[in-house]
Amino acid sequence: MTFSLGKFRKSLLGVSHKEATSFSKGDTWAWQRLEKSVLSAIEGYHATLESSRFEVLVPRLNAIEPEFRGFAYEGAAMGLTGLDCVAPWKNRLKAFIDGPGSAHIYMVHIGAGEALARLRRKPEPFITRLDPVLRWLALDGYGFHEGFFSRRRYVEEQAIPKHLSPYARRIFDQGLGRSIWFASGANVDQVAATIATFANSRRADLWSGVGVVCTYAGGASRADMETLLTVAAPYRPQLALGAAVVSKGRQRAGNPAPHSDLACEMLCGTSSDTAAHLVDVAFQDLPTNGSKPAFEILQQRLAVQFAIPAESVSQRKEIMK
Repeated sequence: MTFSLGKFRKSLLGVSHKEATSFSKGDTWAWQRLEKSVLSAIEGYHATLESSRFEVLVPRLNAIEPEFRGFAYEGAAMGLTGLDCVAPWKNRLKAFIDGPGSAHIYMVHIGAGEALARLRRKPEPFITRLDPVLRWLALDGYGFHEGFFSRRRYVEEQAIPKHLSPYARRIFDQGLGRSIWFASGANVDQVAATIATFANSRRADLWSGVGVVCTYAGGASRADMETLLTVAAPYRPQLALGAAVVSKGRQRAGNPAPHSDLACEMLCGTSSDTAAHLVDVAFQDLPTNGSKPAFEILQQRLAVQFAIPAESVSQRKEIMK
C-alpha cells in the first residue's frame, strides 16, 4: 500500500530526468559535476515521495557518496516540505530538521524553499516555523528554483518577485546567483556577463550566491577561481561570506570536499576550518528577535570580516577571539 502511494506521488510530483538536466549543455567535467549535483537532489526528492518514513528514507540518502550527499538531503527536504503542504498536521520537515536532517540543516532549509516555489506557495508565512536564523535560506532555495526552472522570466527578463518582502528579495537573488552558475556550466566569464546585466543594486547578492555555489557544488579550477576574483573584485567580501557559510555547512555535515577547500583558500584567504570558525564567531550573541533579520546580521558580520585583507593576521585574530 505504502509503495503504491509512493509511486503515485512520484508520478504526480516527480521531476523527470530531462527536466532536471535541461540546463546542461556539454559533457565537460564541470557540466558533469553540476549535473550530478542536481540528479543527487532529485534522487533524494524522489526517495522521499516514495517513502517519507525516516527508517526507509535515511539509509537511501546516506547511500549517496558523501560529497554529493548534501544535495540528496536538500531533495529530501523538498519532498517533505511538499508533503507538509498537502498534509500540514504531519510536520515531517520539523521532525527531519530535529532528527536525521540536522547535520545537513543548511541544505535542508534550501530544499524547503525549492518545494515552496514548485508548489507556488508564498514562502514567508511558511518560514516562520523554521530556524530563526537559517530560515532565510529557504528564500535562497526559492530563488534558485525560479532561476533554474523559470530562467527566461527571472534571469533573462529579470522579473522582480513582488510578492516577497524587500529582504526576502535579496536572499532570492542569492539563490538566483546560484542558478546562473549552473546554467553557465561554471563558466566564470559567462556568469560575470550575466550578472552585469542586472541592476547594480542586485549584484552583491547575486555574487554572494556564486560564492556559495562554486564552493559547494564546484566546477571551477584554480585558474577559474583566479578569474572569478578578478571579474568580481568589488564583491570579494560577498564571495567570501558565501564560501564561509558553505564551509560551515560541510563541516557540520562531515562531508569535506577538495574543491570546497580550494574555494575557501582562494575566496576567503583561509582554510575551510578557519572559515567555518569565522561563521561560528559571527553566530555568537546573534539577536533573533530584533527589527533586522538575524541572517542579515550574520552575513554583514562575515562581510566585514572578509573585507579585512587576508595578510592582516593580527586583525583576523582579534575578530576570531
